[in-house]
Amino acid sequence: MKILIRLPNWLGDVVMSTAFVNAVKQLYPNAQVDAIIKKELASIAALIPGINKVHPFSKQEYSGLNGVYHFGKALRPLKYDIFFNLPHSLSSAIIAWACGAKQRVGFKKEGGFFLLTHSYKKPLNVHRVNEYISLLENFTGKAVTNKQIKLNTDKDLIKSNTVIINFNSEAISRRMPLNKGRSIINALTTTFKEITFAFVGSPKESAFIDELITGLNNSDRLENHAGKTDLVGLAKLMAGSKAVLTTDSGPAHLANSVDVPTIVLFGAGNENNTAPYNKKDLTVIRYGQLVCEPCVRNTCKLYGVPKCMEMLDEIKIINALSLYLNDA
Repeated sequence: MKILIRLPNWLGDVVMSTAFVNAVKQLYPNAQVDAIIKKELASIAALIPGINKVHPFSKQEYSGLNGVYHFGKALRPLKYDIFFNLPHSLSSAIIAWACGAKQRVGFKKEGGFFLLTHSYKKPLNVHRVNEYISLLENFTGKAVTNKQIKLNTDKDLIKSNTVIINFNSEAISRRMPLNKGRSIINALTTTFKEITFAFVGSPKESAFIDELITGLNNSDRLENHAGKTDLVGLAKLMAGSKAVLTTDSGPAHLANSVDVPTIVLFGAGNENNTAPYNKKDLTVIRYGQLVCEPCVRNTCKLYGVPKCMEMLDEIKIINALSLYLNDA
């Protein structure tokens, strides 16, 4: 049997979908499992256990619905038996139909359900991991009990005396405000005198990190890695660190998937739906005293800046990190 999974379009969602891939391998142990993934995220697929072949997809190379159709049609000779569609978008449903998979499974969303052979209602108010797996459970009629988020990294990595910090996010409402970030960093470097703090981010975020750390105390222990690592390199950098302190973002899920202690600072996002899934060595911190929390918006309509992030308690952050840095 040959199974094709259309993975989600965002880093955090791709990481959360590793539980779905693992569950597919549990229920179809002899199947060949391939995946379609957005080209910009394709490198991370090499770390997902259970995936045989990866088909990178680019909207720039296959533009419009006509391009999407031709991408799917090019996969037709591979003769897939089942197509699982996780993004629940019209374009991905077209790929499912065009590739000729015998059974095409997805959610009843975005108007593309008529291109599927099996479509199911998206469950409400559940964690994203459970949302994805519900698709498999509905299709097979079998319960998935072992839900595991995991990326493969080098088991022999030597731990460095470093804490990774990610203060970025695609959504402004989840990004650390500049002045608050500088206050947190000064508190951390003053408290943890033997620790190096390495800041990560995409190339477009490197200027923000430069502004964030310029002129701060203990600058000799601050490093800017933004734009200097690919996704696989970032995963390895995190796996080799003491801990990761991060905003609610894709890198939070990446850290959680490589067995490193992860502290996630939540603002607009709802941790009940999108917090990192593995509970071991995970701490979620939010202010929690504003009536608007969590608003689940990409921008703060009430205050203009994410006040829920500005009001985070540095002492809580320090105490959470202390659990993992006592031997530093």
